[in-house]
Amino acid sequence: MLVSVCALAVVAACSGDTDPKSDPTKPTSSSATPIDLTFGVYGEPDEVAAYQEVADAYNAEHPEVTVKIEATRSEAESMTAVETGAAPDIYLANSRNLHKLQTEELTQPVDELLDERGVDFGDGYQRGALLAFSGNNALQCMPYAISPMVIYYNTDLINFQAMRNRDIDAPSEHSTWTLAQFAAAAQWATQPKKKARGVHIDPTLDGLAPFVYSGGGTVFDDDLEPTATSFSSDGSRGALEETLEVLRNPHVTLTDKQLQRRSAVEWFEAGRLGMIAGYRDLVPELRKAKGLNFDVMAMPVLDDKTTVGDVTGICLSAETDHDAAADFLVHLLSVESVTTVAEAGYIVPANLEVAVSDAFIQPSLLPAHGSTFNATIRHIIPPPMVPDWTAVDEAVAQGLQELMDVPVLDAEEITTTTEEIDEASRAILSPEDESESPSD
Repeated sequence: MLVSVCALAVVAACSGDTDPKSDPTKPTSSSATPIDLTFGVYGEPDEVAAYQEVADAYNAEHPEVTVKIEATRSEAESMTAVETGAAPDIYLANSRNLHKLQTEELTQPVDELLDERGVDFGDGYQRGALLAFSGNNALQCMPYAISPMVIYYNTDLINFQAMRNRDIDAPSEHSTWTLAQFAAAAQWATQPKKKARGVHIDPTLDGLAPFVYSGGGTVFDDDLEPTATSFSSDGSRGALEETLEVLRNPHVTLTDKQLQRRSAVEWFEAGRLGMIAGYRDLVPELRKAKGLNFDVMAMPVLDDKTTVGDVTGICLSAETDHDAAADFLVHLLSVESVTTVAEAGYIVPANLEVAVSDAFIQPSLLPAHGSTFNATIRHIIPPPMVPDWTAVDEAVAQGLQELMDVPVLDAEEITTTTEEIDEASRAILSPEDESESPSD
C-alpha cells in the first residue's frame, strides 16, 4: 500500500520533543464562562458506560465544563447525526469516513491543537492509525483504536496439539498459519456427532480482502484513488480461486438454510461453528456466551501476512469551540482514560502503552492469546479513500455472494463473476466513466 508523502510528513511532525514546560493535563482555555460540550460515542451499553466514566472524571476535575455523552448503537447512526448538522463537539468516527468528513468540512485538524498542549503522540501511537487519519497535510482526527481482523476459533472443536499428534499439519503459534493449516482446522472442527461445521467467512469486501491481499492480489485498482475493485485481475483472481476451495467447501461451511436460522456469530456462540473472522469488538459478546471457549489466530497466509483493520478516531466538529474541545481531547488521550475504555474489552488501543498493558491483554480472560491483536496490526493493509463505503459494499454484495454460493463455479465462471463485481463497483467509484461509455 502506497502512503502519500503528506501523510508521512504529518506523522513525522508528530514525533518532535514535547515542551518540558507544558503540562498536557492542564487545559489551555482560561474562560470562567461555563462551557457545555457534547461527546458523541457509539457501541454497546458497557462500552458507552466506560466513556461516561471518563467524561464524569473530567467534569469532576473541571467544574467550569460540562461534558455530556450523546450515545448511539452504531457508527452509522453517529455519522448520520454528523452529516445532518447535529454533530457533537467531539465524536468518534471510523477512518473509512475520513474522505466524507474532509470533503464536507465536518471536522477540524487536531495536530496543532494537541501540539500546543504538549501532547507528543508520534512514537507513542500505532503508526498505521496515525496515517489512517492523516489528510491534506494534517492529522484530521486523533486515532483512538485500531483492530486487525483475526480468526476466532472454538478451542473445544479445534485442538492444534491433538491435530499434530495425528500427524495433521497444525500451527505452533498464534501469529501465523498457512491456508492449508486453516483448511485442516476447518475439517477437524466439522464434527457430525456435535452437528458442528468448520468455518464461515462473510462474502464481503472485508471478509475476502485479507485472503486476496495475502495471495498477491489487490482489492482496488488504485491504492489512493480507486476507480473500481480489481477482483478480476490475475493476482486477485488467483488468490480467490485458491481461497474459495476452502470457503466454498459444502462439507465444512454453513449452509444457506443454517444461515437463515442463525447468524454465523450465533452458531459460533452456540458451540456449533469452528471458526469465524472478526474484530476486537466481538470479544465481550463471545465472553457472555455460556460454555463457549475460544481463542484468536492471525488471518491465514497464502503468500504474505496481511489483514484489514478497523480504525477509530476522535474528531472535533468544525463548529465547536476548538480550545475547550481540545482540552477535553487531551483528557481522553491520557493513559488513565484509555485504560478505562480498554478494560471494557471492545477496543485495541492505538496508544502503545495501554495496548501492551494488562488492561487490554486481560490475561485472566478469553481469548488466551489476546496479544495476537497487537502482533498482527503491522500487517494491516489500509483501505483507500472512498467517498461512500456503504454504496460500494452494496454494489458488490451480489457478486461476492455468488462467488461463495453458486453450486458449480469453474475458472471461467470466476472470471465472469469477478468482472461483473468490478463493473458494479465502477458505477459507484467512477460514475463519470460509466456515463461516458457507449450504450448497447
